[in-house]
Amino acid sequence: MYDPLTALIVVDVQNDFAHPDGSLFVRGAPAIIPRINEEMAKAIEQGGRIFLTQDWHPARTPHFETDGGVWPVHCVADTWGAEFHEGLAVPDAPVIRKGGDGGDGYSAFAVLDPESGESSETELRSALEEAGARRVVVVGLATDYCVKETVLDAVRLGYDATVLRGCAAAVDLEPGDGEAALGEMRAAGAAIAP
Repeated sequence: MYDPLTALIVVDVQNDFAHPDGSLFVRGAPAIIPRINEEMAKAIEQGGRIFLTQDWHPARTPHFETDGGVWPVHCVADTWGAEFHEGLAVPDAPVIRKGGDGGDGYSAFAVLDPESGESSETELRSALEEAGARRVVVVGLATDYCVKETVLDAVRLGYDATVLRGCAAAVDLEPGDGEAALGEMRAAGAAIAP
């Protein structure tokens, strides 16, 4: 599955999402971490590239419910919650941080200003171009938010995109949100693999 034209994007496997003590714990997260580690090992062995992403918010942002947003405070820069989960075998790979300016960092490719709705790119697209990547494989958290938005942006930007459903877990605020997100990604042109 991996070669020098393929990049594995590991989305937001951070304590606030992946650890039971995290402020936005995703129930299925602990079970996918060993599988993500296996995928990273495969990507390295087969000559693929790896990029990791982190939510990296300021302490105060309209993204948080404390400041008028919808989410509890999470992944505040330089805190335990923003660190990668200890079970993730973090390789020597670029890390794309999103939301540092207070924006809504759902997609690894772009952040939205929570007040104006204006979009600005992260470093990911230019990093993929520099690496010569044409295909992306996306794993991580959460299927129905950051994984979905990353995959939809990847397709929109012309990448051949695959999401590994067994290496992603959903928030499922409403039952079935994760499955609906997979359907949305498939409809957009992404491949859904086990």
